[in-house]
Amino acid sequence: MTQSNIQATEEQVLYAKILEKGMYFGLALMFITFALYVFGVMKPAIPLDQLANYWHLPVTSHEATADHEAVVGYIEKMNQEYLHEEQGITGWAWVKFVGKGDFLNFIPIAILSGVTILCYGAIVPGLFRRGDTAYAVMAIVEVLILSLAASGLLTVGH
Repeated sequence: MTQSNIQATEEQVLYAKILEKGMYFGLALMFITFALYVFGVMKPAIPLDQLANYWHLPVTSHEATADHEAVVGYIEKMNQEYLHEEQGITGWAWVKFVGKGDFLNFIPIAILSGVTILCYGAIVPGLFRRGDTAYAVMAIVEVLILSLAASGLLTVGH
């Protein structure tokens, strides 16, 4: 077995440090927001004791077909009974309900999902400084693609 002399670049180390800190921050926030929700510190939009009654529903509604009856999905049912919005809560629409305990939990999930964007953005200056223009451009493109995907501007379906 040979021992490798591969060293992590400055950008790889920076990326890893930001990812680690972002992960721990998001994880800690997840514990805190979940505790606020579960222990009733923040009132949920959907009562916790009613939640299990809807677990059998599919996520989205299905129209009737020749083989199946129409089925109201979880998102639509929650909207009809508790949220009373024009449409079911999808994409970033949860932000409107962030004052409710069950939606507050989405903040750390968004942070954990977005920390990669921050990591790529942070390494771009170092890549340009070292002359790794191709990697720098790829990192910028990655930031743009991930940001566009996270924005919800490009949606398929609902």
